[in-house]
Amino acid sequence: MQPVSAVWFKKDLRVTDHAALVGAAESGGPVLPLYIYEPEQLHHEEFGGHHLDYLNECLRDLAQRLAQLGSPLVIRRGEAVAVLEALSREISIGSLWAHQETGNGVSFARDLRVHAWARARGIPFYEPPQQGVFRRMVDRDRWADAWEARMSQSPVPPPVLRPPAKALRSEGCLDHRALKVERNLKVIPQGGETAARSVLDSFLAQRGRDYMWAMSSPLTAEDACSRLSAPLAFGTVSLRTVLLETRQALARSLGDQGADPRWVRSLRSFESRLHWHDHFIQRLESEPRLEFENLNRAYDGLREPHWNEEYFDRWCQGQTGYPLIDACMRMLQATGWLNFRMRAMLVSFASHHLWLHWRRPGLFLARQWLDNEPGIHWSQMQMQSGTVGINRSRVYSPTRQAREQAAG
Repeated sequence: MQPVSAVWFKKDLRVTDHAALVGAAESGGPVLPLYIYEPEQLHHEEFGGHHLDYLNECLRDLAQRLAQLGSPLVIRRGEAVAVLEALSREISIGSLWAHQETGNGVSFARDLRVHAWARARGIPFYEPPQQGVFRRMVDRDRWADAWEARMSQSPVPPPVLRPPAKALRSEGCLDHRALKVERNLKVIPQGGETAARSVLDSFLAQRGRDYMWAMSSPLTAEDACSRLSAPLAFGTVSLRTVLLETRQALARSLGDQGADPRWVRSLRSFESRLHWHDHFIQRLESEPRLEFENLNRAYDGLREPHWNEEYFDRWCQGQTGYPLIDACMRMLQATGWLNFRMRAMLVSFASHHLWLHWRRPGLFLARQWLDNEPGIHWSQMQMQSGTVGINRSRVYSPTRQAREQAAG
C-alpha cells in the first residue's frame, strides 16, 4: 500500500492558498487530511465554548471542500503524538505536513513533541509558512522586506487530491458534551472558508469605505471594520489573500477618477494594519516569554503586590461604574468581539487605573475574544500595560473616550 502524505490542519482551516496541502499533493501520492481535537487546547485557559462553536463550523466547511477536492477529512481526538502514532499503525505515513504555527506555549511544546516523534519514526515533517512570520529571525530590522517578498507572492489554488486507498475512521465534528467544553451564550458570526470569503468581499465592495474614520468608535466599528480577525485567527482565509485583494481594490480606486476618495484612504489604512498583524505575531515568535513575563524585566514587581481581587472581578463583570468600560466588557461577553480602540482601553484601564498585573486580565480577555491570536494578544497586553520598555505608555481616559468615540 502506497504511503500517504498526511496534512495536519491546525489554525489553517481552508483549502485556498494552503502551502502544506499543495506540497503534500505535489508529492504525487495519496493525501490524508487530518484534524485533531486536542484536550490540552480545548481545556486551555484561553479557550471557551464559543471557540468550539466557531471551530466546528470551520471544520464542517473544510470537510465539504476537501471531499470535493478528492480526499475526505479525518477527525480524531487526543494528544497529538498519541493520535499520530495510532494513525501510523493503521496506515503508512510517508510524510507529515503542517503550516508553521506561532501559538501559545502549549502549542509550541506540542509541536516539539511531534517533531521528536517524526524524527524517531523517520517521517519527514514539512512546515511551510502561511504568513509573514519567520522562524529563527535574529535581526528584525530586515523583517519588513522579508515580509513584503513573501506576502506579495500569488496565492496558490486548491489542489486535486488523491485519497488513501484505505478508508479511515473519522470521529466527525464533536460537540461540547463529547469534548467536555462548557457552552456559553455568545452570539458569534458564521465560521468557515465560505463565510470568510463573503466577509472579505463585503468589506472590499461596501463596508470598508469609511473604515479609516469609523473603526475607532464602538458605534460604527462593528460594521465598518473588516471583521476578518476571526477568519484570520482560524485560518479560513490567508492573510496573503486579504492583502493582495486589498491592493487590487486600492489600485482600482486609484485608477478610477470618479471613485470615492474615502476608499483610497481607508484601504491604505487597512493595508497597514495587515502589516502590523504579522509584526506582532513575529514578536511572540522571536520572544515567546512575553506570554508569561514582562518583556522588560525592570517592571517586575511593579503591580504584583497590589493585586485587588474585587477590582478584577468588577472589571470582568462590567461593573466598574465607568459606563464605557462596562458597556465594552458586556459587549465582549455577549459577542466575543470589540474594535481595537476599545480593546486597548479595557487593558489600559485594568493596568493603569486598577493597577492590575496584565497576566490574569490577559487570560480572561483571551478566553473572551473569538479572534484570539496569541501573538497579537500578548503583545498588546504588554504594550497597553506599559511593560515593553520601548513604546511610550498610553493611558486611555474612559471619560474622554466616551465623549469622543461613543458619541460616534
